[in-house]
Amino acid sequence: MPLDSMPSEVLLKILSYLDAAALLCAGCVNRRLYQLANDNFLWVRIYATAFTPKRCYWTVGSMERTAVSLHALSVEDKDTSYWKKEYIARQVAIVKAAVARLLTPVNPCTGLRVKTKEALRLLGLSWVILLREKGGKEHVLEHADLCMNDSAVMAVWHGKDWPRLAALASLDLCGVTPIFMDRSKSPAKNGYVALCKLLVVLHLPFFIYGAGPRWHSLLAKYSLSDLTDSTAMGSDRLVQTFRLSPGLLVGLWKRTGELAFIMASLHFHQLLERSTLGSAAAPYEHPTHAPLLDDSPEYGLRGYQLHLDMHGGGDVYLCSTFRNLFTSRGDIENGYVKLMVIHSQDTTEHLPLGDVGLSWRAGVFDGCIKSCSIMDVTLLDECGKPFWCFSSPVCMRPCPSPCDGPHSVGQTYCIDYQDPSGAVRVELVWLEETEEYFVVSLELHLSVAGVNRWFGTQY
Repeated sequence: MPLDSMPSEVLLKILSYLDAAALLCAGCVNRRLYQLANDNFLWVRIYATAFTPKRCYWTVGSMERTAVSLHALSVEDKDTSYWKKEYIARQVAIVKAAVARLLTPVNPCTGLRVKTKEALRLLGLSWVILLREKGGKEHVLEHADLCMNDSAVMAVWHGKDWPRLAALASLDLCGVTPIFMDRSKSPAKNGYVALCKLLVVLHLPFFIYGAGPRWHSLLAKYSLSDLTDSTAMGSDRLVQTFRLSPGLLVGLWKRTGELAFIMASLHFHQLLERSTLGSAAAPYEHPTHAPLLDDSPEYGLRGYQLHLDMHGGGDVYLCSTFRNLFTSRGDIENGYVKLMVIHSQDTTEHLPLGDVGLSWRAGVFDGCIKSCSIMDVTLLDECGKPFWCFSSPVCMRPCPSPCDGPHSVGQTYCIDYQDPSGAVRVELVWLEETEEYFVVSLELHLSVAGVNRWFGTQY
């Protein structure tokens, strides 16, 4: 029987067997199904089952109490879809409460959440990119690979069905969380069968039900017109890469100039909040920072700690922690205050880095972008609080003016990174004998404006 000729009473009967996730999916079919799937009588029963306290009364009046409980959830005087909105709002609140519980324990050594990886798995959190064409058409792509380390996660997208780059205008990076957290429960048998029959009638694929309703939280927006020479990173025989801030690496096929892969580097600091508590249109806004008390502002910054990771898609090149970093008020230049981490004159501080390269994969093709890597920086203040955190692709380039020091045995290279909070400069030397790079200088340049906001001072 054609869908349009089915009486509404029959469709409502079918819909009454569905759970919340299936009901939301069925409401995406057309206007009529949307109106029917918003029916308050359907949703008030779902709401009552999920949130009404379940008590067992071993008395004759148990049925009467149940009837009174359902009657208290009024339907007639509520607007259409009222109970649907109430149910979803309660589910979103549950997700937020779960996030808050998981964010409580903090690692005193790193300043990051202890259970970040567990929280990612528990919440079913993933990331998508939304490619928007100049004409307004949108393409939503799920990540193909995930790679995690101690302080960041790298999400990778690749495939054969990319839209043409010339037609694209922008890219949105979003965190995606299932609205209904209890995904371990399978749907009721009657509800699943009813939905399958309905999808057959409507000629819809079953995977719509498997995906379920999900909450999108915007992390960052990018303009694809910024893929220019100024953002070029490195290349190999197949692809050319570009870096878009914050933390995005875009690979283009050299032969066609089309998209090959996209990598997003996401630091764990406040990643759960940013990936779950924002909206599809606006990113999560951090609570206003309460300035810390600086007991001795005249002495500059003291007792800072840096954790630095450098890796390239599975290979770890550097993983080090530097403690007791300090600077004085006299180390301020051009609006930045300098923290020296590795001194060029002290050879005992120099660190081996190996032969750096960033591995990539796109379908059956793979490669390695030499001299490129991912840098994860976690800087803690004297109280052990994250002061500056980022994860970003970086590129090693020949250094035009190497710093003075006892390392003139090979070609000098540098890695530079900058964002509104500060800048990082790393100098390296390539040793032909051992065929590896050595880090001979590492400087952090912190924005004076950021320091003033953090401590409520005037440097």
